[in-house]
Amino acid sequence: MSKIVLIHGAWHNGKCWDAVARLLKEKGHEVMALTLPGNGPNDSKNVKYADYVSYVAESLNSQKDKVIVVGHSSAGHVMQMAIPLAKEKVEKIIFNNAWILPDGKAQFDFVPDEIKSMMRAMAVERGDGAIPIDPKFVRGLLATQADEEQFDALMNILVTQPLVIMETSIDSKAFEKLDIPMVLLYCTKDMSVPPGAFLGMFKVLGDNPVVEVECDHEGMFTNPSAYTKGLLECIAL
Repeated sequence: MSKIVLIHGAWHNGKCWDAVARLLKEKGHEVMALTLPGNGPNDSKNVKYADYVSYVAESLNSQKDKVIVVGHSSAGHVMQMAIPLAKEKVEKIIFNNAWILPDGKAQFDFVPDEIKSMMRAMAVERGDGAIPIDPKFVRGLLATQADEEQFDALMNILVTQPLVIMETSIDSKAFEKLDIPMVLLYCTKDMSVPPGAFLGMFKVLGDNPVVEVECDHEGMFTNPSAYTKGLLECIAL
């Protein structure tokens, strides 16, 4: 069985993977869920994008054997930067509705002006450079399939997000040269971006396999059984 390294996106942390990690372990896989710097419950928000990259690269390079890396949402571009620094330790890359960026671009380059202006203003108002989590944003765009219990539990886990993850332009040239198998776990009920946007980002990387699951953007939390079934299919490819 494989070791699976799970990497969360913006506002999230390693606890968001708890249900999926449990299901993967039941199937015999070893699991490691990372929490990016600044996203732990008591972390300082004074982080740099390079902190994300070095943390992920160091976590991968510390593994004894090759691992499968799964990245959700904003973890996509962090992986683009980090995996080339640990490529000998990566067996497969699984993107899950992930922001896969062109060279020289930042995530905010693809976010509507009114949304990024609002997020920047909220971060300035907080005074620590972090974007607070808006329940209406989560309910309306991310966890659209969550019941009330799931929604409340998710809101108790999510944290304020250092703005730097949105504003930093990446260098994807080294990632583009990698020869590592890639798969997309595509949550088809995702309302956080225009239809097909995450699929389009992934297709730029080449003719790689896609596994579809009927989940929203928070599928690992709102429908972990369906999500993990799809993830296991990705792992088996």
